[in-house]
Amino acid sequence: MARLGNFSDEPLTPAGRLFLQPQTNVVIHCIARGRNPFDIDTVKSAVESSLMVQHPRFCSLLVHDRNGFEHWRRTQVDIDQHVIVTNNRLDKSGNFVEESHGISSEEEGEEDDDEAAVNQYVADLSVSSPLSMDKPLWELHVLMAHNCIVFRIHHSLGDGISLMSMLMASCRRADDADALPKMVPDKPPEFKGGKARDWFWFFGLVWGGLKMVWLTLVYVVEFGVRCLLVRDRKTVITGGAGVELWPRKLATARFLLEDMKVVKKAIPNTTINDVLFGLLSSGLSRYLDHRTPDALHEGLRMTGVAMVNLRAQPGLQDLSELMRNSKARWGNKFGLILLPVYYHKGGSGNSSLEYLKRAKVMIDRKKHSLEAHFSYKIGDLVMSLLGPKYASLLNYRLISNTTFTISNLVGPLEEITLAGNPISSIKVNTSSIPQAITMHMLSYAGRAEMQILVAKDIIPDPEFLAKCFEDALLEMKEAAIEADKT
Repeated sequence: MARLGNFSDEPLTPAGRLFLQPQTNVVIHCIARGRNPFDIDTVKSAVESSLMVQHPRFCSLLVHDRNGFEHWRRTQVDIDQHVIVTNNRLDKSGNFVEESHGISSEEEGEEDDDEAAVNQYVADLSVSSPLSMDKPLWELHVLMAHNCIVFRIHHSLGDGISLMSMLMASCRRADDADALPKMVPDKPPEFKGGKARDWFWFFGLVWGGLKMVWLTLVYVVEFGVRCLLVRDRKTVITGGAGVELWPRKLATARFLLEDMKVVKKAIPNTTINDVLFGLLSSGLSRYLDHRTPDALHEGLRMTGVAMVNLRAQPGLQDLSELMRNSKARWGNKFGLILLPVYYHKGGSGNSSLEYLKRAKVMIDRKKHSLEAHFSYKIGDLVMSLLGPKYASLLNYRLISNTTFTISNLVGPLEEITLAGNPISSIKVNTSSIPQAITMHMLSYAGRAEMQILVAKDIIPDPEFLAKCFEDALLEMKEAAIEADKT
């Protein structure tokens, strides 16, 4: 690593310093699969001319000044150092297949085996391959035999919103080669009526303020206690300190957004996030029933950590706005909230919508609190007063004391192209953390795919876990359709 910053160097943000600590060193992975083989020269040319390599974070080395503080120092980007090309095919275990022992696509089982191979390749990267500090902290792995590109970008450069928005700025719509991807749906203008503000409005405002203060107080205290003292009861899916070093497996759960929309119509004012957390609770209960039947008591709590975008606009951001608008600024602008889900035996049939009802009640309470904002400010305060070492320790303890991490990103609304190649799917995940299970969902062109990264010695069958989530949504959909008939 380079040393001795100068006056032109840019200091790291507190969040950037946090993600460079050994215990919280996180890399974001984005897997883009093309419908056709990628041309390496075209890929390199597209990257070289993209906004990504013009952004200061993507063309800067991490350096230290004389006092040990981290800075970004601009450098010349050598594309050949960042684009890593793999020509050999991978098997489902993530191992390279020798050309002399090549297997035809028919023998491999076509697309499923192809995806399993890429998933295992990324799972291995998540544990054993940190990014080199001798160059800007990003890489582009091109798996030629699998028509696949894997972006690896260090979390210190920005959060998922920033980085995905940057990547999308390098893509184009499949139906219009000159147009940027549409990332936020058009909303009709809202017309607020001129209804007089009466006493009922005033009391509603006061009640809402008191409710926000109370819920914020409760959740912030719980957040602090969870960081320092309390941990989830041990189950067969529980991780803990040191588990981030264990080997990983990666599986994908697939959903149709139309199915989620059918389910959310079953209960008024329900959102896609409500449906997601409802199916998580149902799917985890199904999986635990399979692994440890009759071993857990009804209502057992499993706590998740969810990342909440604190920018004014949800979903991916317009890159120009991201760079110039303080309300949608570049970097790591997210807070954390604790999301408890509860084990319930069975959970199929008519009771499947009960998971959704419980999820909606819980998320509505979180929305009425400022937990995410306070968690962001608390982390910033600890970093400023005690330094990155203690901030990292606090974050590590929080992750070690909880069961899973979940994030959900709204991706492009229609199909896109990358380096002229139509993209059939986009998935995101991160490198390993102390939890045994992390889940990251990204929607794309009417579909949603959730990457499930697990410690394989704790959860040996993530494909079955993915199916539990998929089945949970389908049963909720059936129950919603039946409820609509009555």
